[in-house]
Amino acid sequence: MPDTTLDHLVIGAGPAGLQLGYFLQQQGRDYLILEAGPAPGQFFRTFPRHRTLISINKKHTGWDDPELNLRMDWNSLLSDDPGLLFTRYSDRYFPHADDMVRYLSDFADKCGLRIAYGSRVVRIDRSGLFQVTDESGRRYEAKQITVATGVTQANIPPIPGIETAELYGTASIDPADHLNQRVLIIGKGNSAFETADNLMETAAVIHVAGPHSVRMAWRTHFVGHLRAVNNGFLDTYQLKSQNAILDGDIKRIERKPDGTYLVTVSFARVNEVTKDIPYDRVILCTGFRFDASIFGDGCRPELMINDRFPALTPAYESVNVPDLHFAGTITQSRDFKHGTSGFIHGFRYGVRALHRVLESRYHDVPWPARELPADPAALAAAVLERVNRTSALWQQFGLLADVIVLDGGAARYMEEVPYDLQGPPVGERGHFAITLEYGPDHDKIDPFDIEVGRIRQSDSARAHEGHYLHPVVRHHVPGQAPVAHHITENLENEWNSPEIHVEPLRAFFARCTAAVAV
Repeated sequence: MPDTTLDHLVIGAGPAGLQLGYFLQQQGRDYLILEAGPAPGQFFRTFPRHRTLISINKKHTGWDDPELNLRMDWNSLLSDDPGLLFTRYSDRYFPHADDMVRYLSDFADKCGLRIAYGSRVVRIDRSGLFQVTDESGRRYEAKQITVATGVTQANIPPIPGIETAELYGTASIDPADHLNQRVLIIGKGNSAFETADNLMETAAVIHVAGPHSVRMAWRTHFVGHLRAVNNGFLDTYQLKSQNAILDGDIKRIERKPDGTYLVTVSFARVNEVTKDIPYDRVILCTGFRFDASIFGDGCRPELMINDRFPALTPAYESVNVPDLHFAGTITQSRDFKHGTSGFIHGFRYGVRALHRVLESRYHDVPWPARELPADPAALAAAVLERVNRTSALWQQFGLLADVIVLDGGAARYMEEVPYDLQGPPVGERGHFAITLEYGPDHDKIDPFDIEVGRIRQSDSARAHEGHYLHPVVRHHVPGQAPVAHHITENLENEWNSPEIHVEPLRAFFARCTAAVAV
């Protein structure tokens, strides 16, 4: 017999688990969070290894609007308590990871969240209800489970000899341990370059290797790509200071009897030349993956992206296990290496959308909506008021959408709905979807080259060509391709010009509503 039966069971008390717990607590739901460690936020007690977060903490924005401020606050969880903003925990633009640990602990305590610590889940089965067993033998049953465990396993590529390399999570971060050594770092993300930057003063030679070119966040707008705070190593490469970036595949790693390595590299840009290169240390910085080993055969979720993440529906639900939902960084399969679901400033809104899905599905609570007149001017005003303030659409660009559903002479305006969600609350009679999006091929445009790819901010007729973040309104009609209206990009992200922003949008709504009426 189970020790406890619940409506909702959340696994993991990291940022996503705490965020979902907050919403469940606010609604008075029957829930419990199971956490393996003795306190929240165990990931941040170890990572990043060099203890500087890449999530920005901009305290001074010039705005008084708390919603706008969340655009520049990438660490806070959503709550009604202004004392639970991360900006009160650090003044640093790139804060120390220990501040995140302290913040998450305070959030859990001050919100009174129901968390069972020291409850590492070792098995999940299903026979009607989910059955969950922790390492102490305690058993729980639940109608619905949300897994918010994060990515807890090292992502290890299939390279012969890779087991002899050191892992990012356990390798020494003391530069003195690498004195005058030749070091190979496998991987080209922030963990790789964070590691390389740390060793520049002591290592003799550092090579950073991977099959693909380095991708810069300032160009791709994916904040998981290499950030400026971690790219000091690039100077040493370009200025010929013994360090290098290797574009190619690691074919084999051989650990020699004396503890050194011989690594076979197949270079991508020089006619596939293969070379054996000696190193003293090899450090693997190739990211993390979701651990699905706790699931029994009857409820094991389908995985994707080289089995690194669960495959999800737009409702953050497993594609093959009903009632099994996911929250947090493991939902980045929804926008892998394009959006922000892998980071707090993105998934906090994904969790809020998930909670609204749970409320609708399990408690018959409709998606929050406000009523508007189905008048083109009123619709345009409502859209522009939202895009000028919203943090959710700003952070979850192209993934979450505000939705307008027309019902006779009225309209229902719903906020932060997964763009591709089918059925309730969107319905099947047609709707408008409002997103913030970057333009096509935006990652191919050099943002520092003002002569290429720019349109005038006043050129509303060419708004669809804009590469920077801007609002897009689409009219969806069953059986037809959606019709899109782009609102021209703006340097200050203020879309309130009567001629450039308001009137073209009003005219778009007028055309679409007239077509529906016919």
